[in-house]
Amino acid sequence: MRKDWVTLRIGKENVTQMHYARQGIITGEMRYVAGVEGLEPELIRPEIAGGRLIIPANVNHTNLEPIGIGIAARCKINANIGNSALSSSVEEEIAKLNLCIKYGADAVMDLSTGRNIHEIREAMIQNSPLPVGTVPIYEAVERVNEIHELTIDDILDIIEIQARQGVDFMTIHCGLLHEFLPVAAKRLMGIVSRGGAIMAHWMAYHNKQNPLYTHFDRILEICKRYDVSLSLGDGLRPGCLADASDEAQFAELSVLGELTLKAWEEDVQVMIEGPGHVPLDQIEMNVKKEMDLCHGAPFYVLGPIVTDIAPGYDHITSSIGATVAGAAGAAMLCYVTPKEHLGLPNLEDVKQGIIAYKIAAHAADVARHRKGARDRDDEISRARFAFDWKRQFELSLDPETARAMHDETLPQPSFKDATFCSMCGPKFCSMKLYHEVPTKA
Repeated sequence: MRKDWVTLRIGKENVTQMHYARQGIITGEMRYVAGVEGLEPELIRPEIAGGRLIIPANVNHTNLEPIGIGIAARCKINANIGNSALSSSVEEEIAKLNLCIKYGADAVMDLSTGRNIHEIREAMIQNSPLPVGTVPIYEAVERVNEIHELTIDDILDIIEIQARQGVDFMTIHCGLLHEFLPVAAKRLMGIVSRGGAIMAHWMAYHNKQNPLYTHFDRILEICKRYDVSLSLGDGLRPGCLADASDEAQFAELSVLGELTLKAWEEDVQVMIEGPGHVPLDQIEMNVKKEMDLCHGAPFYVLGPIVTDIAPGYDHITSSIGATVAGAAGAAMLCYVTPKEHLGLPNLEDVKQGIIAYKIAAHAADVARHRKGARDRDDEISRARFAFDWKRQFELSLDPETARAMHDETLPQPSFKDATFCSMCGPKFCSMKLYHEVPTKA
């Protein structure tokens, strides 16, 4: 679909969606996103030009179906997949990708840290109509024996390689500065971000400033050539409730706001990554603070997880926080699986994370009164009231599970159109009884 759109862009100095939007040009990607969102293209263009909405769409990812991430668009969800040094393969990760597509994830991130990182990413981009994100520092670390051996040229080389492959957005931990390390040391759990911990290790060893911060202009040059959107990473995100909304977190967020303006000067698209673990009553404040410090750039939050006591159920603890964040204005929600804190997620974990976050994002859209957001809810309610089981299943986020649960106790064909389920039976079904209530003229 995108081959015709990007043909004339290849080789130009700046091919970003923001660059074209600021010239008054409506790209094919903008028209496509407008159609999906039910908006006019001329409403999408100024949102991109102003940095409030991004379309992660690398010119080399031509099988991409573009999405819009921003306050004007419906709330999106991202699914993290990828192998570890201890588990998974290319085939397993592609199976996870296919599950993400089936159950409606809007974007995926390849967070591979084991073998065959390049091959997994190549296969993922070739097979993904969804935007693909990465954390380049992971692959850079695989190039060296020790983290302190990394150079900025190593990191930039990996960023260029991944951009050339077609990666649509990259998490760069450039806001964690050397002077923030003593502040983070006061925390209960210190630094829990892998990328943040890598950069902290490098800075502490060399006693130098974060090279991703000091060489940010060189990163922008790569982004401009391929239209890579930057996901400015929260290396100091809180890893427990005790560390939420602290000095370290907001010091980094302020730097990310500074770097957002620098990126916009070069027409590079930006979104901001957010916490983490946050008590429920602090989530809305966190969203508003990001909007203020980062000038309205889209907020991309991990959860947030609202309690630390439920390992094995963190798809639930985090989807609660994600719903609140989305309703407050977060543009994209990064899913958390049941295995968060416990191990590499398998196919079932990925599915559970996606479903939990599809619910959260949809609930947030309904809460924000987005046009048409509640249409599906109303339609399934009409089907439920009419005992149209087939239509109920079709409208479900997970039709297979809904159908299996219904049929578990009433498997016989004669019950496929029954005016009751096994919860109430034929005598106590409220809707069946109400249907029988005589209406007054």
